[in-house]
Amino acid sequence: MQSKTKHTWFLVSPQAGILDVAGPWEVLGHANDILGREAYALAAFSPVAPVARTRYGLVLAGLRPLPKRFDLAPDLVVVAGGSTLSPLPPEQKAIVVWLRRHHERIATLVSICVGAFLLGEAGLLDGRRATTHWEFIHELQARFPAARVCDEGIHVRDGRIWTSAGLTAGIDLALALVEEDHGHAVAMAVAKRMVLFLRRSGNQAQFSEPLRRQEKEPPKLRDVAAFVLSHLDASLPVERIAAGIGMSPRSLSRYCREHFHESPAELVRRLRVDEARRLLVETSLPVKDITARAGLGDASTLWRAFTQTLGVTPAEYRARFAAQPESTPV
Repeated sequence: MQSKTKHTWFLVSPQAGILDVAGPWEVLGHANDILGREAYALAAFSPVAPVARTRYGLVLAGLRPLPKRFDLAPDLVVVAGGSTLSPLPPEQKAIVVWLRRHHERIATLVSICVGAFLLGEAGLLDGRRATTHWEFIHELQARFPAARVCDEGIHVRDGRIWTSAGLTAGIDLALALVEEDHGHAVAMAVAKRMVLFLRRSGNQAQFSEPLRRQEKEPPKLRDVAAFVLSHLDASLPVERIAAGIGMSPRSLSRYCREHFHESPAELVRRLRVDEARRLLVETSLPVKDITARAGLGDASTLWRAFTQTLGVTPAEYRARFAAQPESTPV
């Protein structure tokens, strides 16, 4: 476990998203509280110090100018946001110049969202795996062909360089840093303290693909989902689903692969896990009853489904997200 204080510098670009800064900062601050010491000594710098206006108008104050010289190098530098413009605006260019000059002294470099473009301009992504917000994945690869840009998860680590996807993914990356430094229990305690819906692993897909799937959802999908949801507690082989919605099994399988990028069996499993999640949060039913209603067989199957897809056990999920009963007045 990490015992020494990590000097952590945030480099704040003007027009950065407020969450690019506040999300990771809060994670590290809560880690300090839980550990009862200053595990992360936090400081924020900007080329437009002492204040920087964020993307939607909120102003961050108390920022320090980018240091030209320093005796003690930071252990961790977080590039909080940036710009996809080419050429970069002068303020972002100043951060790039600073990174080129000082990066070799820094143990760990992190970018949040489009901060990856600043790492790319500084030459720090060459030959490395990296990611960014899903809207700019292809642009990042086109701008920096020597980088190995991937859309495989919400954050990516390659050696001392960490990059994250958009907005809230910076929170997940910061939790991963806390887990590496101080262990799983501390990271989970931070997640619970911040009332996070889910502590996502780095290889979990960005939300963009499910959102795109919902945007383009054809009417037939609603028929499939409605049939499955109304028969979750029954056996649902592809033949039964196909008959229920008036398709042949072969056509249904082809349709699912084409429109949902999953088999009918995978669709059923996903909907069953979703229903189990709902029942855990909204009811006090025993796990045995929930597995039966969701059609997941037994408790071990439910446990396996949750740990594989959500990274938490059913008991952890319920403890964290179920509404707590109001206390009875005395």
